Amino acid sequence: MWHQKTITLKPRNRGFHLITRDIISQLPELQEINIGMLNIFIQHTSASLTINENADPTVRDDFESHFNRFVPENEPYYRHTLEGSDDMPAHIKSSILGASLTIPITEGRLNMGTWQGVYLCEHRNHGGARRLVLTLQGE
Repeated sequence: MWHQKTITLKPRNRGFHLITRDIISQLPELQEINIGMLNIFIQHTSASLTINENADPTVRDDFESHFNRFVPENEPYYRHTLEGSDDMPAHIKSSILGASLTIPITEGRLNMGTWQGVYLCEHRNHGGARRLVLTLQGE
């Protein structure tokens, strides 16, 4: 069985946001899969996806702090600056983290570790709504 849909996430502030529940709530077909895979693809170049700690919110704060130091704004060597000082760093951060995730499915559930969750990594100050393409494969 294959199933694909595009979902839209509400706009979020800059930072790292848990979206596991958003994905599961909009993908009831997941419960029909005994064994399979879910690919999650973000259709944007200034936001990204990753999997990490789902319990302690300070982890998400620390991610944001680290990435802001790792890829700072207003560097004199940036040439792509027309869309604001956060735009080029957002593209770099997005490329570092990536645009897609693949997660195994077992007995109708995402087969992630106890402390793992899916993050939307919003790298713009005002990124707006974000679209995800969810591709489900399994039996």
